[in-house]
Amino acid sequence: MLSEPIAVTLRVVEALDRLEVPYLIGGSLASAVHGVVRTTMDADLVADLRPEHAGTLAQDLSGDFYVDAESIREAIQQRSSFNVIHLQTMFKVDIFIPKQRPYDRSQMARRAAQVMVTDPERRAYVAAAEDTVLAKLEWYRLGGEISERQWRDVLGVLAVQGERLDLAYLRRWAAELGVADLLARALAVSGSRE
Repeated sequence: MLSEPIAVTLRVVEALDRLEVPYLIGGSLASAVHGVVRTTMDADLVADLRPEHAGTLAQDLSGDFYVDAESIREAIQQRSSFNVIHLQTMFKVDIFIPKQRPYDRSQMARRAAQVMVTDPERRAYVAAAEDTVLAKLEWYRLGGEISERQWRDVLGVLAVQGERLDLAYLRRWAAELGVADLLARALAVSGSRE
């Protein structure tokens, strides 16, 4: 995996762990864990932050990151997102507050600890392969279905995971999220079993 993005992401994860905030790594880092590694300009986390976490998280990250406590509070209130930028590398970590949809609860419940660094070993919670595909498809649709990177990430996870994927889970939530057509197309293109 890419060392700089992982190291910066793990620094944010440590701060979330200290606050005992449930989180998962999603986006291109998750698709690299489950599919094909590619360069990335940012990391995506989903973190179930509450208003009382905002000031402490900002203070914890402030030495290493550009971080704004008010942006955190606003994102929590609006159930949206904020970002922090690592000052030394300018690597950005986008942190999404989960919506309160049943799917978002399912995604958080299915996260799994993955080894991210081996020496010394460091683990972090990563979205399940199926949830990585679903989230990427949702972003692909929201972005007007033009992002080749999102689409390639989806196809990479499908190709690498193959038979291990829970197709019933994928189909159920793809229908709920309004991306069943995209999932069918991705399965067909990737040659995954129908």
